Amino acid sequence: MSGAAPLHQRIRGDIETKIVSGDWPPGHRLPFEHELMEQYGCARMTVNKVMSALAHAGLIERRRRAGSFVRQPAGQSAVLEIPDIKADIVARGQAYGYELLSYRRRSASGLDLESIAVPAGADLLVLRCRHRAGPNPFALEERRIALAAVPEAAAVDFAANPPGSWLLQHVPWHEAEHQIAARNADSEVAAALGIAPGAACLVVDRRTWRSGAPVTSVRLWFPGTLQTFVARFTPAAGGR
Repeated sequence: MSGAAPLHQRIRGDIETKIVSGDWPPGHRLPFEHELMEQYGCARMTVNKVMSALAHAGLIERRRRAGSFVRQPAGQSAVLEIPDIKADIVARGQAYGYELLSYRRRSASGLDLESIAVPAGADLLVLRCRHRAGPNPFALEERRIALAAVPEAAAVDFAANPPGSWLLQHVPWHEAEHQIAARNADSEVAAALGIAPGAACLVVDRRTWRSGAPVTSVRLWFPGTLQTFVARFTPAAGGR
């Protein structure tokens, strides 16, 4: 297991949690650097490193002589949003159901490195979950969480909290990658989704980063008959 996170990461995590939770809304002034130094018992260089990283990530705006203020995280306005499956199902007027099928905390193996860019041996949470819309399976989720980036995830009860919803509510992301493909369900996936082996599925592979560090990777299996993507857009300047 990895040791405690460095102090600058803990300070940054505390501030990010206040911003993402809404305790510190856009426009809120953060404590001055000397106040954070006193609160955490650290050097100015440590606090300055935290504030510079938060500004670079787009979470705060530093104003000369005035201090640092919360701004809206730019990463949350991506063209292709990261959906909250629970919220999506509820918005459709259907009852949401969730099951944690498996949960492991372990060191990253070679297979893990293909989906999440962490060092070999990094501390991971590996989860497998099923989401339901009414009585029917809606999606199978296979997720890895990098505990170096999200150490607080180790204490979360994911039997009661869907990991995707929890991450969206508590962990800001600054970059995401989606890959969408059609795949046939193997026997294990088919059993989890209540479909025939070999049935067509829509598969979404997603990875997210925060300030260049990997946060999570997830593969979502959807029965192909349940999913439709709709996009409405205008041409870019000079487009045809």
